[in-house]
Amino acid sequence: MSGQASHAEHSHGSVKSYVIGLILSIVLTIIPFGVVMTGSLSTSATLLIIVATAVAQVLVQLILFMHMSTKTDEGWNFTSFVFTVAILVLVIGGSLWIMYNLHLNMMIG
Repeated sequence: MSGQASHAEHSHGSVKSYVIGLILSIVLTIIPFGVVMTGSLSTSATLLIIVATAVAQVLVQLILFMHMSTKTDEGWNFTSFVFTVAILVLVIGGSLWIMYNLHLNMMIG
């Protein structure tokens, strides 16, 4: 029975962690939205803010909602985390590369 209780304690977060995750997710969504809607920054600064908040959003989701850490499940969480970071780099990096090349090749002028 104690093995099941121990497993239950590690698989679910506290209400406090969920509330912190929710607040961080909302803030990390509002920041790039506000930057784009105001248009007060340059294109490169806006893009940098969007990418940084997107990466932070993924980390918040993984750590606070999916409870990934390096301390549990014999390293499988860490392996999953490394895989997620690799996919994140490939998807975001590839998307930025494609958009940059499209911008260069589709310039009208």
